Amino acid sequence: MPTRPSVLNVLFDYIEENKNKFINKLKIAVSIPSVSCDQAHRKDVIKMMTWMMDQLTALNVTAELHDIGLQEFSNGTTLKLPPVILGSLGNDHEKPTVCVYGHLDVQPAALSDGWNTDPFELVIKDGKMYGRGSTDDKGPAISWLHVVEAFKNTNSELPVNLKFCFEGMEESGSEGLDKLLISRKDTFFKDVDYVCISDNYWLGTSKPCITYGLRGLCYFFVEVTCASKDLHSGIYGGTINEAMSDLIALLNTLLDKDGEILIPGIMEDVEIISPEEQKMYSNIDFDIDAYKNELGSPQLLHDKKEDLLMARWRYPSLSIHGIEGGFSEPGSKTVIPRKVIGKFSIRLVPYQKPDKVENIVRDHLIKQWKLRGSSNSLKITMNGSSPAWKSNPLHPHYTAAAKAIKYVYKTDPDLTREGGSIPVAITFQDIIEKNVLLLPMGSCDDGAHSQNEKLNINNYIEGTKMMTAYLYEVGLLGKNNH
Repeated sequence: MPTRPSVLNVLFDYIEENKNKFINKLKIAVSIPSVSCDQAHRKDVIKMMTWMMDQLTALNVTAELHDIGLQEFSNGTTLKLPPVILGSLGNDHEKPTVCVYGHLDVQPAALSDGWNTDPFELVIKDGKMYGRGSTDDKGPAISWLHVVEAFKNTNSELPVNLKFCFEGMEESGSEGLDKLLISRKDTFFKDVDYVCISDNYWLGTSKPCITYGLRGLCYFFVEVTCASKDLHSGIYGGTINEAMSDLIALLNTLLDKDGEILIPGIMEDVEIISPEEQKMYSNIDFDIDAYKNELGSPQLLHDKKEDLLMARWRYPSLSIHGIEGGFSEPGSKTVIPRKVIGKFSIRLVPYQKPDKVENIVRDHLIKQWKLRGSSNSLKITMNGSSPAWKSNPLHPHYTAAAKAIKYVYKTDPDLTREGGSIPVAITFQDIIEKNVLLLPMGSCDDGAHSQNEKLNINNYIEGTKMMTAYLYEVGLLGKNNH
């Protein structure tokens, strides 16, 4: 176990002594219902961004709220997008520069959804802090404030230059962000050496990890139309090809019962696993039985830990999400829907490209449609995509983060990938062309996007110490290891 430097002891003591203050700061942040997908809450998202701006300014961070334009809706109305915060602290050319990213918007939440407490009031029980955004991503995002405060108020020299990027539209596709980041590539981001994102979670509940890969996404709509209006099945049943039957037949050609994608060519660009990566999976601490119990599922598709993790992280998966149209309320209704839309997505992995996947999927569905021989009309749309992201986990940046984690948690972290998508990770890697890592604070049972979302107090406070130690260790890397 590495001996912890004395400066970290001072900083850790400050964080511990100010634990209640930091919890109260999270209470304020959670109380602002910054739901980005709800037009009625747009003013709250802007309020959240302004609040964060004030916190940064109070810590002597040079920051600006950047206007990123208007959001246009399908009904033709527009709404001002929440501003993006870009901030800087330090300009020492002898020190490396770290860019940290977080988002301050949240998913919708209401007591009627099944929450035990008001989702926009931080409630503490049994060492857990319940509230929307507590773990995704307000807790981790504002922890960077606590880190800066600790260095400032203990008169400890900040070992790096810091760049801050905070947005308010991540839960709604980060609309407007990429354009701003690209426009600042040769100015604000010019001197960045490393990027750190804390917007994900531990694999389990007890062991920290560092994440070096994320799957991408292609989302598809498959629309089948059979008539100009909905029809009564007693009058018209048996006289036309029904849209719902066609759609279900198409969806059934996508996936078999064992989770294998049935679309020809979908696997041809998937990265071949190396012996080194195979070994990394073997070393990961993961309880497959606990995972199964958490899901409440009678059977998983894989019995071995390594196979299950690879299926979740490094191989593509296809999920059918639902059908729009027809009758889905309780009770009976004898309707033949005139139009139905099936929705499914494919999670992408290196080195799959969204454009190629779209063509492969489209070719497959058109072929199956011709084989079915229906007289109905078919429309296929890819409604959004993002590529997979993967970084180099053997980079000195990851080694520094691992050492920082060891100072706090007294164990080596697992090196993990994740099945979800954080498109901004790819954007940062593309425009800055430097190493990017994900440094999770929360644990796997935090319930982000779900009812009763929480962040453990221990994860919050120890995670703040971890971020502090991370900056210390990255500072030791200097300017020449990026």
